[in-house]
Amino acid sequence: MTEREHEQGHDRTDRADGAGQMSTGTPAETGDSTVAIPELVIISGMSGAGRSTAAKCLEDLGWFVVDNLPPALIPTMVELGARSQGNVARIAVVVDVRGRRFFDNLRESLADLEAKGVTRRIVFLESSDDALVRRFESVRRPHPLQGDGRIVDGIAAERDLLRELRGDADLVIDTSSLNVHELRAKMDAQFAGDEEPELRATVMSFGYKYGLPVDADLVVDCRFLPNPHWVPELRPFTGLNEEVSAYVFDQPGAKEFLNQYTELLQLIAAGYRREGKRYVTIAVGCTGGKHRSVAMSEKLSARLAAEGIETVLVHRDMGRE
Repeated sequence: MTEREHEQGHDRTDRADGAGQMSTGTPAETGDSTVAIPELVIISGMSGAGRSTAAKCLEDLGWFVVDNLPPALIPTMVELGARSQGNVARIAVVVDVRGRRFFDNLRESLADLEAKGVTRRIVFLESSDDALVRRFESVRRPHPLQGDGRIVDGIAAERDLLRELRGDADLVIDTSSLNVHELRAKMDAQFAGDEEPELRATVMSFGYKYGLPVDADLVVDCRFLPNPHWVPELRPFTGLNEEVSAYVFDQPGAKEFLNQYTELLQLIAAGYRREGKRYVTIAVGCTGGKHRSVAMSEKLSARLAAEGIETVLVHRDMGRE
């Protein structure tokens, strides 16, 4: 991410002015009139990971964005939106460590919202320690929690503070290797549609030698298949090449694995829907993220799309070698 983005992203999010077209929320009875309960997205995560960019993206999509609202006031904000006669149908609230003294109230507020039938989602922005340190050093600003210590001390304290919230997140986005445009593209892919799908899946190929994706919900290991890297005529190509893909799926167990894992994902998807989980990231790995994982990701994403699951395909490490 650029210096300008992180200068904006650590501690500042512009507020929306409520303009633009907004979708209608969930109908509910309040007093004598029928009102629409706004949709709610809570944006949180590590300082420097891009909360401001994520919030700005939702603002551009017509959401009413509130920065650094104490968690205890979130139900009140939703109630005010419900009284707006549809003018505030989608609300995004940024919750960060500046409001750390209010975090004890967050779970109570979320329970209150659930009891009132409010559709709420939590988006958590994640990033590696190395990336966060570089970003803070590039803008020459201290971490909000480092006090008299080092930047890494502040990052560690923040991770500990946010660990439970990260576990409850509906969508985790790792911004370690993303620039501002790529992050906006991810947010657009998840929120730009006129109608929310039941479940969105991100299928991501990756190379184990570059590390596991920290935002993965499920991880698939394709290293049990022979590596096309050791076939000289296939080595220069990627899993997008038809000959490489054919080589991968001609190997014993490849097609069977694809078929059986697709069936397993159907069971998991049904469970996610029952639990109200809208997003899942499936990471498919091989050694370098160039051949086997790319070919398997392509087939797997096509299978999921055929099952009616809206799918985003990402090849994280293709081209890094």
